Amino acid sequence: MSPEGDGVTRWRRVADDIRSNIGDGIISDALPSELELAARYGVNRHTVRRAIAALTADGLLRVERGRGTFVNSKPQRIVYPIGSRTRFSENMLKQSLEPSGRLIKSDFVLSDLVMATLLGCRVGTRLHRLDSLSVADGIPLSRSTSYFSAERFPGIIDAYAETGSITEALRREGVVDYRRRETRLTAERISAKDAELMSCAADAVVLISKAIDVDLEGQPVQFIRTKFLADRVELVMLQN
Repeated sequence: MSPEGDGVTRWRRVADDIRSNIGDGIISDALPSELELAARYGVNRHTVRRAIAALTADGLLRVERGRGTFVNSKPQRIVYPIGSRTRFSENMLKQSLEPSGRLIKSDFVLSDLVMATLLGCRVGTRLHRLDSLSVADGIPLSRSTSYFSAERFPGIIDAYAETGSITEALRREGVVDYRRRETRLTAERISAKDAELMSCAADAVVLISKAIDVDLEGQPVQFIRTKFLADRVELVMLQN
């Protein structure tokens, strides 16, 4: 294996190569032992274990104690309906999956003309910017960046950090219900930073949703940009 030099860690190189071998049918059942893989890739066993752990979290491999590591049948994508009431936790629970959310970071920004138009506020309005990771059954599915009025929702960051749910955080801030006003979809290759965060292939494709949520009076409460992993999530647009 060539030495690291392009920002891709050794364990990810190993994971990507194993993933490619599985996709090409070179590995179809049992994985070679850790010692064999370490020798093949010129790395230590810890690096191999980390690569296997990432592929296991992806649902691509399973570890059977006393037997070894095996290739799973191709996992089905998780269905994610997008309609007037789009809720991550509800969508996951309906599929018997355990949802959770994690705060990556947060800060304050001032709205530019584009964001002011989206959120119906003045240019220069102080906004909360919240970066989060959404997970189902321990597997990362998406990462989002949300924007909220800091004046209207002063405690939104703490509420999300405590609950792991945007819906619950908004409820604590006085929004009992909200609706999706619009959703726009595009796609692109994942960035190296997001690939690391979501434990996926370095060349994975993400489906990008840009959406505006409004309260029952039609006032914008959130602009959210979400990157869904295309090989883990199937977006379904609902007609309302």
